[in-house]
Amino acid sequence: MQRRHILGWMALSGTAPVLAQSFPSKPIKIIVPAPPGGTADIFARALAQRMQASMNNPVIVEYKAGAATNIGTDYVAKAAPDGYTVLINGITLATNPALFAKLPFNPATDLTPIIEVASMVNVITVHPSLPVNTLAELIDMARRSPGKINHGSPGIGSSGHLAGELLAYRSGVQLTHIAYQGLAPATNDHVGGTLPLGFVNLPVALQFVRAGKLKALAVTSLKRTAQLPDVPTVNEALGLKDFELNGWFGLMAPARTPADVVARLQAEADKALRDPAFMEIVKTAGGEAVGGSSAEFDARIRRDRERLGEVIRLARIKAE
Repeated sequence: MQRRHILGWMALSGTAPVLAQSFPSKPIKIIVPAPPGGTADIFARALAQRMQASMNNPVIVEYKAGAATNIGTDYVAKAAPDGYTVLINGITLATNPALFAKLPFNPATDLTPIIEVASMVNVITVHPSLPVNTLAELIDMARRSPGKINHGSPGIGSSGHLAGELLAYRSGVQLTHIAYQGLAPATNDHVGGTLPLGFVNLPVALQFVRAGKLKALAVTSLKRTAQLPDVPTVNEALGLKDFELNGWFGLMAPARTPADVVARLQAEADKALRDPAFMEIVKTAGGEAVGGSSAEFDARIRRDRERLGEVIRLARIKAE
C-alpha cells in the first residue's frame, strides 16, 4: 500500500518516467532548417519513413528554413523537451557560434545530440586550364602567387568554404574565397573556368571529374572514398596529419529531453541507418551512413566546434 502511494505521488509530481514509458504516443516532427529538396530533406524523409514503420507511429517532416539554418535550429531549441520535435542539421551546429556574433540559442547547451546520420566528403578539384596535377603542385603555385587562386562555395561557413580555409591554414598559403548564393552558380563558374579551384561535394564532383571537366586532386576525408579510389586524401598528398573536413548531418533534440526518450530515438534511427536501401540513398547523395551512439555524435560536434571555430577566428570569417 505504501509503495502504491509513493508511485502515485511520483507520477503526479512528474518525477516518474511516465513520458518515456509511453513514448511515442503522438506524431514526431523532424524539422529541416533548409528548403525542401536539399540533402537534409532527403535524409529526413528517408529516416521518417523507416522510423514511422518501426515505431508504428507517425513521423513527419517540416521545413523552417532561413538564416543559415538558425531559424529551424532555434525552433527546436525552444520546443518542448519531450522527443516529439527533433532537428536534422549539419556542420552549422559546430560553426555558427563562431560565424555569428549573436545567436538566439546556444547549440552546446540548448540541444541534445541523438545520432550522426551521415558524413559527406568534399573533393578538391581544379579546372583543367590550371597547370597542376597534384595537390602539392597546387600548394606550390599558391605559395608563389599569394591570394591569386580563387575558389567558390555555396556561402560563407559552408563545408566547401571551410575546407578551403583549413587547407590554407594547415599548408601556410593564401587562397581567395568567393561566396555564391547557392551551389549551382558556384559549380557553373568552376566548371566554366572562372573559378580555377573548388572544394566540391562528392556527388557533384563525380560527374564532372568522370567527364574530364574537372581534375580531382584530393579528398578531404581521413580515408579514400570508394567512388574515387585513386584520389589521395589531403594527408597523403601533403604529408599532413589529421586533416579532415567532411560535411555531416545528424539528429538533435531539445535539451532536457529525457535520456530514455533520446535513447529510443537513437536506437530507432540507428536501425534505419543500417537499412541497405537507406545506405544507398546516402551513397547516392555523396555520403556515408554513420550511426553510432549519442555520445559519439556529441564528441564529433565538440571536436568540430573547437577546431573549426579556431579556423574561423584566425581567418576572421563572419556571416554576412
